[in-house]
Amino acid sequence: MISAILLAAGQSKRMNGQNKLTKEIEGRPLITHSVKNILESSVNELVIVLGYQKEIIEKIIGKNKKLKFIFNKDFKSGMASSIKIGINHLPKSSKSFFICLGDMPKVNSVTYNQLIKFRNRKDIIVPNYRNQQGNPVLFNKSMIKEIMNIKGDVGAKKILELNKTKILNLEINDQAIVKTFNTQEDFNSL
Repeated sequence: MISAILLAAGQSKRMNGQNKLTKEIEGRPLITHSVKNILESSVNELVIVLGYQKEIIEKIIGKNKKLKFIFNKDFKSGMASSIKIGINHLPKSSKSFFICLGDMPKVNSVTYNQLIKFRNRKDIIVPNYRNQQGNPVLFNKSMIKEIMNIKGDVGAKKILELNKTKILNLEINDQAIVKTFNTQEDFNSL
């Protein structure tokens, strides 16, 4: 089984009071693009970690039998707490899992499926665009113990730095894997 953890708990601090996940792209809230693309891939279950404005985000996303919503009461402490709570809610049958960012709406299902194809080659599959590491990152469940040691407002970058020999860097010809939507300028560049 392949799962995905979608981090959607942040406070959008660089958006001057607006929640970036609710801002519209192509007529729909940003978060719905991220969810749709994961659900259209070969991922079996999607764990969505909510925090800031959780009721609003959950309502926007809606229901789906592949979705599981989790609330991170410590979301203000940073991304590490959301990753850990997501991992704690993965099904026991998960062999591999993605850590996905809610603010990357253009990562398509084809990219997810490309990464999944290589899941048995190494413990960590990292998409790259022109030699720049991107997201989402696919982890084998053997990495859980190590990931659970991260702290603060950092994602899994530290895990990647400490486990270079366990990584397969997979070149993906899609700039979406390195494009986050954090500021108004990011939205204006569409």
